[in-house]
Amino acid sequence: MLAPASAQVPHTIRPIANCFGLHRRSVLNLDRYHRWRGTGKKMILSTRGVLESSNGAPSGGLVKKRKIVEHIILLRAKPNISDAEEKDMLDYLYTSQYQMRGILTISLGRIEEPNSENFTHAVFMRFQQKEDIAKFQSSAYYSKILDDHVKPVSYGSVSVDFESEVEDDIIPLFRRGEKSWSLCQDFNYGVEFMLLISFLETASREAMEDASSSLQRLISQCSSFIVQATCGHCLNPENGYNHAALIRFPSSDDFKLFRESMEYKDMWASKFHPIVEKSLQIHFTVDPVGNQLM
Repeated sequence: MLAPASAQVPHTIRPIANCFGLHRRSVLNLDRYHRWRGTGKKMILSTRGVLESSNGAPSGGLVKKRKIVEHIILLRAKPNISDAEEKDMLDYLYTSQYQMRGILTISLGRIEEPNSENFTHAVFMRFQQKEDIAKFQSSAYYSKILDDHVKPVSYGSVSVDFESEVEDDIIPLFRRGEKSWSLCQDFNYGVEFMLLISFLETASREAMEDASSSLQRLISQCSSFIVQATCGHCLNPENGYNHAALIRFPSSDDFKLFRESMEYKDMWASKFHPIVEKSLQIHFTVDPVGNQLM
């Protein structure tokens, strides 16, 4: 289990995947980090990014990457759903990874703050390729889960898919376990942050790329307290969003540090707000839900 955020010292480096396929790692100045912790100010200190291989190669080497497809499902639970029905729904969705091929990892949970779309629960699944999502959605087993355990207690679901890249290694790919060299890279617990964006039709390509690059730069600066981040263009924009980002934080404190920072607010106000038609920012706490076949 993760130590409290105040006890986690980000003295190691970790990979993250950006919107354009470049993996960066950062080293945080510890003295400045401790001074920040003592002030209580919501400000992210700058880091210096370096390119480095994950396998001990000399600094400057490229990290080997693997393409993946992220699948997000957003649900609206009915107002009268019981605790038992909610647990049953989440258990069956979570343990579907043990019954079906193609799912690399799953996380899900109850959305922790109200949102404009009234979504109450979110599910994240990772697949190797988009064809695997089509097979998953058309499978009889998944259809039965939806008919028996999801649709009776929810309504108006939306799914968003986007392609991205992660480090080609077991732990970052399958998001299971903890790497001993990283106090923060524990995929068993934490906070999942989902950012869905629909840019205005009048937004220029340059402005959209500038906004995406600004987000990636901020993620790179915060890599000492981010477990993993992926982002990319949505494969199904007809569902209302054309860009998406998924960021895993090791704790609620780290998530709040990121979202409530001056850097994030300034970036959103200057880069995204002028060109965004609508957006959705949701998060949920990650806990192991079920480990038995349903």
